[in-house]
Amino acid sequence: MVHDLSDRTDVVFDDERVVVNAGVMVAVTLGRRLGLESLVDGAVKLGGRPGASRPGRKVLSLIHAMLLGADSIDDCDVLRAGRTETVLGHRPMAPSTLGTFLRSFTFGHVRQLDRVLGEALRRAWQAGAGPGGRRLVVDIDSFVGEVHGHQKQGAGYGYSGKLGYHPLLATRADTSEVLHVRQRKGQANTQRGALRFIEELLARVRRAGAGGQILLRADSGFWNKKVCQRLREQGVRYSIGVTMQKVVTAKIAAIPDEDWRPVADYPDTGICELAETALGEDRLIVRRVHLHAQEAQTELFTYWRHHAFITNREEAMHEVDKEHRQHAQVELVIRDLKDQALAHFPSGHWGANSAWTVIACLAHNLGRWTSLLGLTDPTPRAAQTLRRWLFSLPGRLTTSGRRLTLHLPARWPWQHAFIEALTRIRALPAAV
Repeated sequence: MVHDLSDRTDVVFDDERVVVNAGVMVAVTLGRRLGLESLVDGAVKLGGRPGASRPGRKVLSLIHAMLLGADSIDDCDVLRAGRTETVLGHRPMAPSTLGTFLRSFTFGHVRQLDRVLGEALRRAWQAGAGPGGRRLVVDIDSFVGEVHGHQKQGAGYGYSGKLGYHPLLATRADTSEVLHVRQRKGQANTQRGALRFIEELLARVRRAGAGGQILLRADSGFWNKKVCQRLREQGVRYSIGVTMQKVVTAKIAAIPDEDWRPVADYPDTGICELAETALGEDRLIVRRVHLHAQEAQTELFTYWRHHAFITNREEAMHEVDKEHRQHAQVELVIRDLKDQALAHFPSGHWGANSAWTVIACLAHNLGRWTSLLGLTDPTPRAAQTLRRWLFSLPGRLTTSGRRLTLHLPARWPWQHAFIEALTRIRALPAAV
């Protein structure tokens, strides 16, 4: 019999056995297998700055809170509710302690934290999440992380006209992992630091275990002769969008009409055609689109919209174009990051927000690795889905015969996925 919760029902916050987000133990277990705490302790050295002690425990507190949807330092207090501390395996730090810790970061300390991201990537790939000898497809993009208020160091108005930061991001196409990230000021041009960023990225993924061909995709903001030259020297395949400068439009105008080939999978709402020519040492592949809605208008408004990119790939034109269009997958990773910790940047200090960005990407990756290593179904899932299925699962902790038992809700729709992930992750060897 179902009873309504009447207005006379008393509400008391007094249950000491409840575990608010018991499902986070899956990600906690994986973090232990990867040795994240000791990895941070060995890499991040704040010296005599405030909050310098136990950096690994503080970073883990931030990561676990971010996995549960925290987008501010105060949200980390959710880890201290009930007996959640028991499944974390460490004492969660207070928000005030975490804030002091983050404000102690300088540019050099953020670089130390960035090396943790690279080493964690190597360990996860070594555990089975890596591409091995298969081809690795990398997408590079930048995005505006919006902030509110005018007391944010380094925030500025960029191309979007919104106040914020302008980070660089590199992601893995098939798994949505963050491979590299670099915080930048809001006014930074898209290409600022791109060459150094790509050099570090390629060294990182090869050190992590990527032994096959690397394909790098980017939009026109990364069209740069030095970048292309370096990619060719490194033996990397690439497809990079180009802007419609005079030299590009002249090349497109010189393409004969008979060279344009239709794209078969384009919707019936218009016509899409492909053609190619040469631009320097690269192929210039051009896609032009004409919408049927224009046909009812006068000739004055009838036009083709052109989209072009350069590539050093040798495959068929249609195959290269189809894969280049899939570069838009990087936006799904940006969506996930903004759905969690990067909804905004919590501090007024540049160093704190830079460290927050790297930790947010580490938390994102831990969620991705939980899915990759824990679930047999390879279907990519959004961060919000993983949070609902696994991490935000409530529970109750009991003790009997000096043995802890975590009681989870009966008839949980995704209980098989949870048991599968926990079992597979517990079977992983400790990273070395």
